[in-house]
Amino acid sequence: MTVMAEGGCAMRESEQGALFENTALPDEFVGYRGPTACQAVGITYRQLDYWARTDLVAPTVRSATGSGTQRLYSFKDLLVLKIVKRLLDTGVSLQNIRVAVDHLRARGIEDLAGVTLFSDGTTVYECTSAEEIVDLLQGGQGVFGIAIGGTMKEMTGHLADFPSERIEGSPPVTTPAADDELARRRRIRSAV
Repeated sequence: MTVMAEGGCAMRESEQGALFENTALPDEFVGYRGPTACQAVGITYRQLDYWARTDLVAPTVRSATGSGTQRLYSFKDLLVLKIVKRLLDTGVSLQNIRVAVDHLRARGIEDLAGVTLFSDGTTVYECTSAEEIVDLLQGGQGVFGIAIGGTMKEMTGHLADFPSERIEGSPPVTTPAADDELARRRRIRSAV
């Protein structure tokens, strides 16, 4: 596909992608500590701790095993945390959020991208097609929606600014991600 750039110049879609933040999903061997999760999602550490202890959203990478150990949350965990926060902000009860989270846990990360959650303030509805959305809206009640695919893109771009950890024993990163000027100078110096 070709997209027209400003001034009438043709720009290939692959070049256009370079204009926007990286939206590739984070590596499955990457985890985020509690304080990072709180900042990325916009919740307090107290909320995060409570939700982990009550199994609303428990960390799937590494749970706390005692004093001094840090929980590590996966990208999917952070995505679910963000959705929980948005549902809470709109007045959905924690009991109904638990039901919605159980449905989200059963899906793979790729499956989540096609889901839109709607709520009328009391019940949470999961829609995966335009027909389901139309059927829901025909009832005439006011609803709000959360497009999980859009939230995924937002979180992916936002998490690039936060520190992460690789899981112990995971395969090393093989992509030359850190190719800044300092890395190039070190390579040149070590080649000589």
